[in-house]
Amino acid sequence: MLSKEEVKKVADLARIEITDQEAEKYSKELSDILGFVEKLNEADTDKIGPIAPARLATQSVAGRHITGAKNATREDKIIEASNETKEGIIKNFPEKKDRFDKVKAVF
Repeated sequence: MLSKEEVKKVADLARIEITDQEAEKYSKELSDILGFVEKLNEADTDKIGPIAPARLATQSVAGRHITGAKNATREDKIIEASNETKEGIIKNFPEKKDRFDKVKAVF
């Protein structure tokens, strides 16, 4: 199991400040994750072939990735809305800046 000190060292290297309580919590969580990775390392994969030719392993070919699956997204479509619908949406935004509706940061 990772010690609190090891967790604090990793946090320091990542320039993340954590409390002793967080270090204790992350010590357990990171140890569980590393234990799972260790189990994956023990899996016998000798009889399992590659899922794609090596030349395709790091590239996307014509929108397909190494699994051959196609992109499942759709084209964006503009749907006209009534003024009543637009006003209803605008009323639901509690904060505004200039003529824009303000939302919480995504990133």
